[in-house]
Amino acid sequence: MKITYYGHSCFAVQCGTFNLLFDPFISPNPKAKDIDITSIKADYILLSHAHGDHIADAVTLAHQNNATLIAAYEITEYFSKKGVTKYHPMNTGAYVAYPFGKLRTVVAQHSSTFPDGTPGGNPMGFVIEAEKTFYYAGDTALTIDMELIARKHQVDFALLPIGNNFTMDYIDACDAADMVKTNQVVGMHFDTFPYIEINHREAETYFAKRNKTLKLPAIGESFDIYP
Repeated sequence: MKITYYGHSCFAVQCGTFNLLFDPFISPNPKAKDIDITSIKADYILLSHAHGDHIADAVTLAHQNNATLIAAYEITEYFSKKGVTKYHPMNTGAYVAYPFGKLRTVVAQHSSTFPDGTPGGNPMGFVIEAEKTFYYAGDTALTIDMELIARKHQVDFALLPIGNNFTMDYIDACDAADMVKTNQVVGMHFDTFPYIEINHREAETYFAKRNKTLKLPAIGESFDIYP
């Protein structure tokens, strides 16, 4: 399963012949200045919540790719008024079959408001069952709800926020990995702003001491995950 990191919390994940893009915040991100968004392919764009650092390029990339937007009902309604015509509204707890695989929306403990103040509905994470099963947590605190994921799914790897201040730190993210029963973690939501800068070596060492692997990708890096 090929994964490409575009900075902050934005990943492209290739599921078979389908390209999934999560939380596109690229063009306003100075750390992603070398990414050419016109080259990004997306069949589906998944938005975990409405904050500007997760939706900035959603409309542009949806139009560019004729992609289907998957997000909370309030987010799809908001973007439908911006000219996005292909979308699938969801809410927390849903379990839906898509052409790329099955998707479950799960609890994220966070907030969700558009930059203009419009409410963005419930923040959420995504569990996707394709050739591998993975958990994209979105922005979240550590929550006991994560234990429910392991009851329903055998998670091969998880993409978890680790930057602290607005989300979990890497210590809580390691606990989250325990809760969803995976040892393979890809970090996100770190280093973009001073508030969320981390010590990479410290974080990686902490995970290793708990027999887990923490991948901290470089922006623009593509890689494969093997459980």
